[in-house]
Amino acid sequence: MSLHRLTHRSALPVLVLLLAATACAVRAQAQGAVRSVHGEWQVRCDTPPGAQGEQCALIQSVTAEDRANVGLTVIVLKTADKKSRLMRVVAPLGVLLPSGLGLKIDNADIGRAGFVRCLPNGCVAEVVMDDNLIKQLRGGTTATFIIFQTPEEGIGFPMGLKGFGEGYDKLP
Repeated sequence: MSLHRLTHRSALPVLVLLLAATACAVRAQAQGAVRSVHGEWQVRCDTPPGAQGEQCALIQSVTAEDRANVGLTVIVLKTADKKSRLMRVVAPLGVLLPSGLGLKIDNADIGRAGFVRCLPNGCVAEVVMDDNLIKQLRGGTTATFIIFQTPEEGIGFPMGLKGFGEGYDKLP
């Protein structure tokens, strides 16, 4: 599956709790213990209430260079059944939902993903990651996530990809 294909499956309750905890981290320290650091990425783990075991995710949060109050968090995780790999991006409230979330890796346009829900701390775009997208993220230098506040105004959030592959390999 590519970036412009979304998963519309219901998220596991445990993953929703992890997402909710991480959504609060857009401007503050993320929940969960830092298990390891890989470049600009962190593997964070937590055992949400009612969960049978610990859940871990590869996370990076950034703010816009020209707007310190506008942030974005990328969360990469493997589902509890280990059959799917998900990328969730928590964008700030006020994002123009119909425009979706754009992604470029280095200079290559990867596509757009739609937003699937909004929480009190941000709106979430979610994609099932296929082998090709993971390969592109591993081999790239910079991923730029693009949100729109108006149809004409895109805000790019560059994220360094150094350490992505190493961090991804550490996910249980």
